[in-house]
Amino acid sequence: MAALRSARLLRSFAVCGWRKQSSQAAAASLKSKSASGFSFELTEEQKEFQATARKFAREEILPVAAEYDRTGEYPVPLIKRAWELGLINSHIPESCGGLALGIFDACLITEELAYGCTGVQTAIEANSLGQMPVIIAGNEQQQKKYLGRMTEEPMMCAYCVSEPGAGSDVAGLKTRAEKKGDEYIVNGQKMWITNGGKANWYFLLARTNPDPKVPASKAFTGFIVEADSPGIQIGRKELNMGQRCSDTRGIVFEDVRVPKENVLIGEGAGFKIAMGAFDKTRPPVAAGAVGLAQRALDEATKYALERKTFGKIIAEHQAVSFLLAEMAMKVELARLAYQRAAWEVDSGRRNTYYASIAKGYAGDIANQVATDAVQIFGGNGFNTEYPVEKLMRDAKIYQIYEGTAQIQRVIVAREHIGKFKG
Repeated sequence: MAALRSARLLRSFAVCGWRKQSSQAAAASLKSKSASGFSFELTEEQKEFQATARKFAREEILPVAAEYDRTGEYPVPLIKRAWELGLINSHIPESCGGLALGIFDACLITEELAYGCTGVQTAIEANSLGQMPVIIAGNEQQQKKYLGRMTEEPMMCAYCVSEPGAGSDVAGLKTRAEKKGDEYIVNGQKMWITNGGKANWYFLLARTNPDPKVPASKAFTGFIVEADSPGIQIGRKELNMGQRCSDTRGIVFEDVRVPKENVLIGEGAGFKIAMGAFDKTRPPVAAGAVGLAQRALDEATKYALERKTFGKIIAEHQAVSFLLAEMAMKVELARLAYQRAAWEVDSGRRNTYYASIAKGYAGDIANQVATDAVQIFGGNGFNTEYPVEKLMRDAKIYQIYEGTAQIQRVIVAREHIGKFKG
């Protein structure tokens, strides 16, 4: 009954006016916590979000995760169910029919979804990434048109930035947008676009200033592009190492016409918009990595309490118990890291430093913990009949997408050294 009440509560937030009540409660809670000092206590609303996401992940996602991994099929029924529960599009403003949840709240939901399957979680989180440029830089008309439709029915969007020859090196993007009258003509190719074949619309970053000497901060423009625009060619679904039910594709833009009304802020503002979105989306990505790591730790612990060698359960061997202890330490520290990053941005402060620490560290420990879980399972861990080999494959992408592990270190170093130089 409690879980059902949570689901109804979340959905009522989305459609019956509880959004305002929730945001006011969260603001009051933040104010009271600021007055009383540091606290790890969640609000009642946050506990409801977390409980609903946990029940959904463990009862509906987890039982079918292996099959979706095997077939690579896009999890449409799960996406629809998550939408019904209010677990998708949590960042969308109230003015557009959304919950307007903070990043911290979204992270709590994301960690739970990732526990069930990070392929499903990535499809959902990619929606947030695609929306975020419109949330932070869109005008009222753009937000109502493109964010509003996503609260009316289950719908996906995508963040179109990476290209075959430009991932971390965003300044190397080749896709161009040339202004002709009241339109821009877009030509180029994007790659590794999550939700690329399922999106209703894209956030697109393209070069509008052809001068190679112009800095990236002024050379690129952000656009909202309808996915069914003439000239868009969607590539085949990529067959990836892990997170196989997530939809990843290349997209070709050939003389695609985009009205000037779909430019975010103005010409030359695109790079700052695209990078600014990461401060808000990297903490949830880190939360997803933590969800995977927690699942790996739980699976390894249960196995270690059942498997016997040399006359006793393997959890009683110091080698295994110490390994579990190390895994637990990493999970707890990574969780604190994403929570700090989310708390900072929700408090209105620039969180670039903390967001990169959280994303970089959580991505690393997800891989370490998943690998250690396979080790604890031994030969069984290498077999597809057991869950940890999937977790190990799924974990790798956390060190790559939304900024590689190395890029996070570049950012952390820059921010850290800058404090001393400043």
